Amino acid sequence: MVSGRPVVDKNRPSGERNLVEWAKPYLASQRKVFKIFYARIDGQYSLSDALKVVDLAIHCLAADPKSRPNINDVVITLEQLQKSEPSQVPADRSKGPTGLT
Repeated sequence: MVSGRPVVDKNRPSGERNLVEWAKPYLASQRKVFKIFYARIDGQYSLSDALKVVDLAIHCLAADPKSRPNINDVVITLEQLQKSEPSQVPADRSKGPTGLT
């Protein structure tokens, strides 16, 4: 959702075919996470909301299934974020494709 990439993309290089495996190192770092943001979401969400989605993704990828949120909590969180006001600050294109880095 954040990257705009499909879950599996056989057209990508071998280390980038599986979205989860490719994204994990980026999700683990607040500095790197902005490199995976899909450019088309630029300006639609605040930095705070974008980081909430990243936090949710990290929880969904927890190694222990019992540590993962249930789907109802995921849906509620995403619905709340969808209702948030879009960012009113235009992105600074010199900072990367999303203006968030």
